[in-house]
Amino acid sequence: MATFVLVHGAWGGASTWAAASAALRAMGHETHLAALTGLGEKSHLLHPGITLDTHVADVIGLVETYGLTDFILAGHSYGGMVITEVANRIGNKIRGLVYVDAFLPRDGEALWDISDDASRQHYIDAQRDLPGLVAPFPGSPPTLGRHPLLTLVQPVRMTGMADAIAKRSYIYATKGAPTVFTKFHDRISADAAWRCYQLPTGHGVMQEMPEETADILIEAAG
Repeated sequence: MATFVLVHGAWGGASTWAAASAALRAMGHETHLAALTGLGEKSHLLHPGITLDTHVADVIGLVETYGLTDFILAGHSYGGMVITEVANRIGNKIRGLVYVDAFLPRDGEALWDISDDASRQHYIDAQRDLPGLVAPFPGSPPTLGRHPLLTLVQPVRMTGMADAIAKRSYIYATKGAPTVFTKFHDRISADAAWRCYQLPTGHGVMQEMPEETADILIEAAG
């Protein structure tokens, strides 16, 4: 049986992983849902000073609290930024990384750098009324809250710690493609170091197809 640490995306919360986590647990696996400061279940802690470092500390704190090693670390959307930086710090504890329709940064890149022009404009315009706290995109579910702007502009810094992580997977949502995530899938699709998957969903991959997402996570665990 494998252990999974599941990291949610921007504006949402750990509950976005609930169905996929239940599917994994039903098959006997251990799951831990990371709740990021200021978002979802921790929305009461929201303030403009939250950075990517804050969210990385949330995940590392969970790992240390439960004494986890040899686990699969998965991140959805903005969660790709978080798991990349977590891997840069505690990569020796991680068996594999799974990016779920997620941002996949290179050294020195922030989410701002690898997003698209329309999104960058939204990040600016949607925090003018509450500086530093970005409102969700128009048409988003009403359950979503604000997201701290500083998390989107802090770059990751590769340390070499993640180099030992042999298992790397990417799940690409094909509904509505091309999307901002298409370039990440295309960049690694021919790389033998990666396993790439496609699911016919929108961006909420693990909510729309939780069982299929769970199956891919299990395969990623080897």
